[in-house]
Amino acid sequence: MTTNLAIPVGVSGQSTLIVGDEHTATRVGSGRIRVLATPVMINVIEAAALAACEALLPEGQQSLGTHLNISHIAATPVGMKIVARATVVRVEGRKINFAIEVHDERDLIGEGSHERVVVNVAKFDLRVQEKIQLLTNLRADK
Repeated sequence: MTTNLAIPVGVSGQSTLIVGDEHTATRVGSGRIRVLATPVMINVIEAAALAACEALLPEGQQSLGTHLNISHIAATPVGMKIVARATVVRVEGRKINFAIEVHDERDLIGEGSHERVVVNVAKFDLRVQEKIQLLTNLRADK
């Protein structure tokens, strides 16, 4: 596993979404108001972080989200576009830290930080398969 990632501080990525009814708090179960749901905003944030770093990772490596500290500070109605931007602020070992801003067509709607860790895909998949096998064995014993 490499710990010298070639991801420069300052590189950024973005992701956009036009808010549809399927993206609202009422639809995803996170609230009762028909506005952009926080879990959907988080998904767009992670997509922005991926856009910033995935193409810069070595072959066979992938980043996984491990920490989010996000404030959702303004509502966005159905039909409005949001843009999330993730900017690399620190790379330390396998960890990549991002500053996050999310805007709709009028306001800053979200901000905070996000951390991703770089993993070897083959090793990660092996650990997941081991968990699946454990679950299969546990269910077979019942």
